[in-house]
Amino acid sequence: MPLVVLRTSQLLWVRVAALLFTCVAFSVAAHGAQLHGGGMADWCIFCWAFSFACTLLILLVEQFGLQARIPVSWSNFPITVACYAALLCLSASIIFPVFFLKNQNLYKEVRDHRIASTVFSCLAAVTYMGEVSLSKARPGEVAGYMATAPGLMKVCQTFVACVIFILVSDPVSYDRHAALKWCLAVYCICFILSMAVVVLCVGECTGCLPIPFSKFLSAYGLLAVIMYLTATIIWPVFQFDKQSRQNSPKVIAAAVLTALNFLLYLADLAYTARLVFVTV
Repeated sequence: MPLVVLRTSQLLWVRVAALLFTCVAFSVAAHGAQLHGGGMADWCIFCWAFSFACTLLILLVEQFGLQARIPVSWSNFPITVACYAALLCLSASIIFPVFFLKNQNLYKEVRDHRIASTVFSCLAAVTYMGEVSLSKARPGEVAGYMATAPGLMKVCQTFVACVIFILVSDPVSYDRHAALKWCLAVYCICFILSMAVVVLCVGECTGCLPIPFSKFLSAYGLLAVIMYLTATIIWPVFQFDKQSRQNSPKVIAAAVLTALNFLLYLADLAYTARLVFVTV
């Protein structure tokens, strides 16, 4: 009878813990939290279910030694998934109690289920952060691009951009002035290019570019910093003028996240320039 030998490591147990926490989070929420479909409830369930499914896939592939048969870069894929899962579970850990626990008159059993989902979501977020910490590249270590600081920042940039899209689209807050439409263009262009970098690295397609990948990263990083600098200035100037009555929390949050993404792109450019010039 063939035997399946399980490969054990610290990273394995961290992934098993993340798998357990996300499974409990969405199972408890779906079973007894009495969440009505649509909106933030679906988002939280998606965050937990997506993280669970991807972690399960990674565990199965690694335990059965199928990395060579998967058409992705295995030095980039697991840590990319872990970083996205950490951000997704963190967002669910904030959104779920705000929308489904705060100021809610609930039966004790329903409240207990929602509290349990929140707790396990927080545990999952911390666990995925631990996985990222264990998997990221150490100084002097040869690793995939997504395991480096610039690679991880690409994940954060795309995630923050997605949150900005949600904030400025419901209700629409960028159609009052052409300058605000420019800000939306900045968010879209930089999101597409950052996501393209992630896909190229995970799919091992960086060699398909007509220019060296390092030069592409430097040029794109500089362009993104300049574009986000303009959006960081323009968005609050045209949103918070005296005639505006739309200074809602979503508009303010979009301004804060725009500034945050500008800092992420600036740090990304600094790291990328350092990597390029140190290795040349």
